[in-house]
Amino acid sequence: MTHVFGRGKAPLRKAVRGEGCYLYDDQGWAYLDGSGGAAVSCLGHSDPDVRAAMHAQLDQLAFAHTGFFTSEPAEALADLLIANAPEGIDKVYLLAGGSEAVEAALKLARQYFLEIGEGKRHRVIARRQSYHGNTLGALAAGGNAWRREKYAPLLVETSHIAPCFEYRERGEGESLEEYGQRAANELEAEIERLGPETVMAFIAEPVVGATAGAVPSVPGYFPRIREICDRHGILLILDEVMCGMGRTGSLFACEQDGVSPDIVTIAKGLGAGYAPIGAMLCSGKIYEAIAQGSGSFQHGHTYHAHPLSAAAAHAVVSAILDRGLIERVQVQGETLAAALDAAFGQHPHIGDLRGRGLFRGVELVEDRASKQPFDPARKLHLKVKSAAMEEGLICYPAGGTVDGKSGDHVLLAPPFIIEDAQIDELVGKLSRAIDRGLAE
Repeated sequence: MTHVFGRGKAPLRKAVRGEGCYLYDDQGWAYLDGSGGAAVSCLGHSDPDVRAAMHAQLDQLAFAHTGFFTSEPAEALADLLIANAPEGIDKVYLLAGGSEAVEAALKLARQYFLEIGEGKRHRVIARRQSYHGNTLGALAAGGNAWRREKYAPLLVETSHIAPCFEYRERGEGESLEEYGQRAANELEAEIERLGPETVMAFIAEPVVGATAGAVPSVPGYFPRIREICDRHGILLILDEVMCGMGRTGSLFACEQDGVSPDIVTIAKGLGAGYAPIGAMLCSGKIYEAIAQGSGSFQHGHTYHAHPLSAAAAHAVVSAILDRGLIERVQVQGETLAAALDAAFGQHPHIGDLRGRGLFRGVELVEDRASKQPFDPARKLHLKVKSAAMEEGLICYPAGGTVDGKSGDHVLLAPPFIIEDAQIDELVGKLSRAIDRGLAE
């Protein structure tokens, strides 16, 4: 019997050791980490440089509350992130995870408009099938129906427009560019409906992760979004908690879309699983409005800018940049895409293969021609997950891909250090797991 309050009632295997791309349980079984947990373990497990940095920091200083002190690791990490951040981003607010980062972003957006005398701006626009975290503010911004349903009475009202989801939403005969403009223009229509003077921010994932399965935007979509936000004086918040920190083949995913946000959130790969950490980064313009106004961001957490976590994250980001891992993600991402296409490109129950870099999605459908999803009651994604574990593979299946209730996909986000042979192992085990899940 366990006294740990887990995610569900089913018993879990007990992890005891990690090495490279593998985790090991207390029974001696090895599992290829094909999803980095939840796109977290970008460096794999037991990286010696990160471990050394954490040991050194622990010997020097574990904790100092940010109400009284800054710390050298926090300052060094902020400097490193800003040196490599999108144009205009100038300040870093360090937190303990992705949901905290999104909460901070939303609160910062509100306070910014109060500071500049536009207090009517309080509305947030997001997209259906997005995921921005599980705290109440972040959950309200998210657009996944299943995740929101139980807590709906507690959530702040948020408007949701259509996602940029080519496989599901692009019309017959519509070019990628035409579809991108049509999808982006929904933002303009929603702003006009709500009243431009009331809208403070639009939040979106550059590549949608957990709730849709590595869905990238199409060409021209985010530049049009940026244009609409600028015209109406609305802040663009990009949530890169899952898709950032090199995962898609650039340090910040938005680099590939040719836009710079006003606020961007990162986590997961920032700490690579070695320590809990997230960050909210903002423009100098936003920071200065508060610094020259009230003088204080009315927000904070106990473990905000934790020195040990900051030291770990600095070692992680340094490794990503200094070891050429972004370039490796680009190369191995194409290798993984090719292997998935070879295995599933003609599979009768695989509707779409998508993603960027080492962030890939496999969408399962009952009928390939019509794109009809499986009956949600079948819980296919859970069967695939269970079968994958039995095969010795960790992947990230999820349901509700289409509308929050129907649809199944598998998200893949292996460590950046994955080798060609391990990609073959991943795809082989996934293929068997999918076939076993379909057979049940």
